[in-house]
Amino acid sequence: MIIYNVTTNIHESVHDHWMIWMQHKHIPEILATGKFSSARLVRVLIEEEMGGVTYSVQYTTDSKETLEKYYQEDAPGFREEGLKLFGDKMLAFRTELELIADY
Repeated sequence: MIIYNVTTNIHESVHDHWMIWMQHKHIPEILATGKFSSARLVRVLIEEEMGGVTYSVQYTTDSKETLEKYYQEDAPGFREEGLKLFGDKMLAFRTELELIADY
């Protein structure tokens, strides 16, 4: 199992708009691609020096190949929409994780 993790710092001035967008549009649309089986939205509890509020969304998929298909077919449009809506009020970075074991 592969976890596609997107960590985002969002400026307080657009926080509420971003949260509504994430929960009611962005995450559901990403899940609707059929490339992920689940998503988890969590708040990062460490306060950043730059301010804002930081969140992580962890999308679960079956393989690296499926994630690559997402990158090629879907990711550019989703990233463009986020930039259009929130611009420099949103800073995101992405990591790929491989699940070794659950305990």
